[in-house]
Amino acid sequence: MTVLTIEEMAATLAPGQAIAGLDLGTKTIGLSMSDLGRRFATPRPVIRRAKFTIDAQALLDFAAKEKVAGFVIGLPMNMDGSAGPRVQATRAFVRNMEQKTALPFVYWDERLSTVAAERTLLEMDVSRAKRAERIDSAAASFILQGALDRLSLLARSDGDEFSA
Repeated sequence: MTVLTIEEMAATLAPGQAIAGLDLGTKTIGLSMSDLGRRFATPRPVIRRAKFTIDAQALLDFAAKEKVAGFVIGLPMNMDGSAGPRVQATRAFVRNMEQKTALPFVYWDERLSTVAAERTLLEMDVSRAKRAERIDSAAASFILQGALDRLSLLARSDGDEFSA
């Protein structure tokens, strides 16, 4: 397993390979998947956290079932850009996954993804109880969609014969 930049991931992905988005929480892991064209992120059911070995196996089972080519995992930076305890926990999770899979991970700044997900669910008039169970996967979708938009931009700039 390797930690890549989004630019490095763009160079390694073959056409038609889907990627997954992860929002690592203390109680759940929010999941989302891209379509094969890597244009849209779709929320998937969360993984309820237990202990690392169980969480890792559930994630690997999901990856095998969905034919995941790589993961984009939210990096919960503080608003001032500093790294707090949740960033350290996310990096430790990825380091531990290194022992279990060759699939690459990309860290993606997730500041305000949960706020955006909450706002979207409110606009959709989702009840408080349903929001609580969907928020992590919705946040994972916001994280993944940001990365997919960046991949799309990179693909357009690579194909632009007029760029300097």
